[in-house]
Order: sequence, then structure tokens, then C-alpha cells
Amino acid sequence: MIAAPLVALALAGIAAAVPAAPPQPTATNPQCSFWQGVRDRFINEIFLGVCAQDVHSMVRISFHDAIGFSLHSDKGGGADGSMIKFQDVELKFPANEGVDFIVSFLQPFADDVGISYGDAIMFGTAVGMSLCPGAPRLPAFVGRPDATRPAPDKTVPEPQDELSTIFARMADAGFSPTELVHLLASHSMASQAGVDPSPPLLGAPFDSTPFDFDSQVFLEVMLRANSFPAGGSGANLGEDMSPLPGEFRLLSDRLFARDSRTSCAWQENALNQTAMASNFAAAFKKLSLLGQDVTKLTDCSELIGTPPPAKNAQAFFPAGTSHDLIEQACATQLFPTTLSTVAGRATPIPVVQLQDCPTCPTFKRRA
Repeated sequence: MIAAPLVALALAGIAAAVPAAPPQPTATNPQCSFWQGVRDRFINEIFLGVCAQDVHSMVRISFHDAIGFSLHSDKGGGADGSMIKFQDVELKFPANEGVDFIVSFLQPFADDVGISYGDAIMFGTAVGMSLCPGAPRLPAFVGRPDATRPAPDKTVPEPQDELSTIFARMADAGFSPTELVHLLASHSMASQAGVDPSPPLLGAPFDSTPFDFDSQVFLEVMLRANSFPAGGSGANLGEDMSPLPGEFRLLSDRLFARDSRTSCAWQENALNQTAMASNFAAAFKKLSLLGQDVTKLTDCSELIGTPPPAKNAQAFFPAGTSHDLIEQACATQLFPTTLSTVAGRATPIPVVQLQDCPTCPTFKRRA
């Protein structure tokens, strides 16, 4: 998740067929009863019951909104919904290119339901991720007050930034390089919008399984690259070559996978789906509470359903690749030779498609 650029937690979404949402938990805490209805409306009206583009756009805005925070100076109020409340300011920042797409859904939805924009972002993200195969159950705290000021520009790292610059910005918000890698598990469902402006590459995915929250992106970023995606204008600022036709790679991701400060955490995510999901959940909880007094919030995590299991328990080498292409960087553990390899020749990975929100025009905005 880093910018329009980095996290490209992107405009283009996932239009794969996904089973209908399973039955959802019932509130036992009376303070969460109202939120049970909000959850159901998110599932039915925003996400349409599937893990698709709108879920990923929610994950993206959750990072971009919350990272407007600093332990040492005023860089915004953290997870407060300022990106919606002050959209006339924050959506003009280059790093937030494309976030207006989900804001156009979320603002009228939140107004119609009667919740703060910060809660709409963070609670909605937890609900949406519960629809995604392989994802963890995310914590869901509610009761955030409305934002009182916009976050300034340059709080969201971009893929062309030096790693030291990215690590410094994340440390200023309270996150270590390893925690940043844990947050980047969101790239397992991501696709690009804005790094390469070419229309054919809108929605070019970051890995070969863009419909699942799995370890594949971490493995594939470790592979030696050979070309830019066909139909694009690469090399673009913040873009790197990729190993598979149709796959898009961010420059920052390649560097994270090969830098001594992050390479072992990156490799761990490539090799352990369970740890990847668990680590993301912990990092997301921390992100979702930035700038908030947790004693004034209500924990309604009981309302978040259990996501479907991962389709692949372990990452694999896609057709046309092999262990020989791994660019080993972690100095303490060799990449194992036991992962399976799909037979055959590499085939182009198609772009993922936009997801509409047919009910959104009926939402009422606040007067």
C-alpha cells in the first residue's frame, strides 16, 4: 500500500466470480447492534457480496488516510477520515491519484448511514476484507470523531522515493520497516492506476493471483525481471520491469525485496501465507488506531465474518518461471527449492476490471 504510485491500492479492481458472502455474525454487544446493519449494507451495497475492486480501494484509502499522522509533528489526525472530509485538499495530492473513485462511493454512503468518515473507511475495510480468500479477520473499532483538519502533502510514500525516505516517513508515523512489509501484503490484491497512464494498463495486476489475499506477490517480486508490460509506456517513474507478461511491478517493491532491512521479512511473507495474514492484521490494527484514543472507541470486531480460506496454501512458481529466477537477498535463510512450479509457458495476465456501485447514486449526502 503506498501511493497512487506506491501502493497503487488501485482503481482497477477484481472482477472474478466469488461465492456469495457467508452468513455473518450477530452482535452480542448492544453497542454494536447498529453496526451490524452498517456491515450488511457495506456487503450488499458497496461490495456487492464479493472481494473485488471496491475492497481493494478500501484498503488503499485506509492507508492513505491513516498515514497522515506523525509522532513528532502535525501531519494530520491519522485514521480520521480527513481524506473524505477534506477531499478538496487531499485528493489533489499526487500520491492520492485515483482515491477519488472510492471517495465518491464512501461519502454519500457514510452520510446516508449516519457514521463518521473515519469509521466508514476503517470499519468498511474490515468488512470488505472478510470477503477475500486468504485474508485475516481484521479488528473493527468504531466511534471515531470527524476529522478537524486535512493531512498535509507528502505523508504517503511513493514508489520512486528512496527507501531511506520511505522508512523515515513510516518511522515518523510509528512503523518499522518490517511492519511496512506486513502492510504491503495488501499488494497481493493490487493493480496499478496512475504509475503507467496507458489505458491498456489500467488495472495491470501486481501478481498472477489478483483475486486472492495470498503470498504470490512476495514470491513474484523476488523473481528476476525481463520486460515492461506490453501496451504500456514503461519505464515510468516508480515502475520496474516484471517477470511475467501483463504483470506490473513497482520499483519500491523490488527494492524492499532486496534491501537488507526488509528482505528477510519479505521472504517470510513469500513462504508463509498464515504468517503473512496474521502480520497484516496486526499492522492494520495499529494503522486503524493512529491518532485515536482507543478508550473512547468501541470494539465491534465480533461483527466481522471469517474470510474464505486461501485457495493456495503456499506460493508457487507460475508457468514460465522457476526457482532459478529467485534473486536471493535474505542473508539468514536460503529460499527453498521445494515450492511447486506450474508447467507450461508463461501466458499474459489480464488486467482486472472496474467494479460499479449501482446503488451509490441513491445514497443521501449530509445537508
